[in-house]
Amino acid sequence: MAEQLPSGFESLATSRAYFTQESMLAVETRKRKLFIGLPRETSLQENRLGLTPEAVQHLVSAGHEVVMEAGAGEPSKYADHAYSEAGAQIAYSSEEVFKADILLKVAPPTLEEIELLHPNQTLISALQMGSMTQEYIAALSRKKINAIGFELMKDPSGARPVVRAMSEIAGSTVMLIAAEYLARSNEGKGIILGGITGVPPSQVVILGAGTVAEYAARAATGLGAEVKVFDNHLYKLRRLKHNLGMQLYTSTLDTFALSQQIRRADVVIGALAVEDGRIPFVVPEEMVASMAPGSVIIDVSIDQGGCFDTSEMTSHSKPVFRKYDVVHYCVPNIASRVPRTATNALSNIFTPILQEISQYGGINEVLFTNEHFRCGVYIYRGSLTNAMIAKKFNMRYKELGLLIAVRN
Repeated sequence: MAEQLPSGFESLATSRAYFTQESMLAVETRKRKLFIGLPRETSLQENRLGLTPEAVQHLVSAGHEVVMEAGAGEPSKYADHAYSEAGAQIAYSSEEVFKADILLKVAPPTLEEIELLHPNQTLISALQMGSMTQEYIAALSRKKINAIGFELMKDPSGARPVVRAMSEIAGSTVMLIAAEYLARSNEGKGIILGGITGVPPSQVVILGAGTVAEYAARAATGLGAEVKVFDNHLYKLRRLKHNLGMQLYTSTLDTFALSQQIRRADVVIGALAVEDGRIPFVVPEEMVASMAPGSVIIDVSIDQGGCFDTSEMTSHSKPVFRKYDVVHYCVPNIASRVPRTATNALSNIFTPILQEISQYGGINEVLFTNEHFRCGVYIYRGSLTNAMIAKKFNMRYKELGLLIAVRN
């Protein structure tokens, strides 16, 4: 039998010329070198810094440039030598630091510092809505910069990492402050915060059921105090009890019940979160007047207007005042009382953020790609993009998403 020749189709099918071939694909390198500035904080209330020497060493080893103003780490007990050994350049004037492309501050820049900013620079700092003015926003806008309020920034889970970290510190610290001012040495009631065998426990009332309340309640109950928490959000109260793993007195902000508990309280912590730009409940003056002499009020929400009619902003150098013989502690930046701990917490947050900016190729690219990062932006290339600020000052604003979509 004659041998059958393969058909034309079979020849094509067996030809390697038509097989899928592997080839090298060029991968775009977006990573960008960052120039980061760490200015010295000029606010009397601010002792924190954005990066630790260890974080600076990590960034410098990755090819980034860091310039720090001399003495910036002193309030946090970090010497210039530690940053210099980590690879940072030590500058002896604010002007040198403000030349950086990314300026990492903790407190918002003053109007004098704003004049040192330059177009297309990125400012990462606190926003501090309570003390913000229209003049401040206008001054930043004129500089055509990108401004990011780090307390507004979110992580992929939807949480606000800076707010969470600083609230943990504040909640743990307020009970130490309360114990200090209850002592007789500070003209307090002369009682221990907590309780001992045979002696009734001290009474602590907390307004709010967020992170500050959680850590304050944990510290107070650990000392043996009797804690009562008030908040109008039942899911927050339920979450608080779950996180603490114990039964706890909780209540909505019922005026009668709250007045009864405040009158008996040794310590009252104001830690209500801002809703729609304001504190949802303010304790009236007559409730404060009903408290026992030597009792302590700590208003953690003072930077947003405060939880008490009698609150007045104080400072770390003069932290308390008395009204109706009740001690009022109304320092707006409690975390700055323990600046080394706070600096470490901030550094743990900002270091990955800076790495992410570099990885995506710059601030514009990371804003375009990551929605959670955009939450902190309130000025983009000189345009106000935050609706809440615009509403507060009756200013015009632009949608950030649209500005990013048409970026150059």
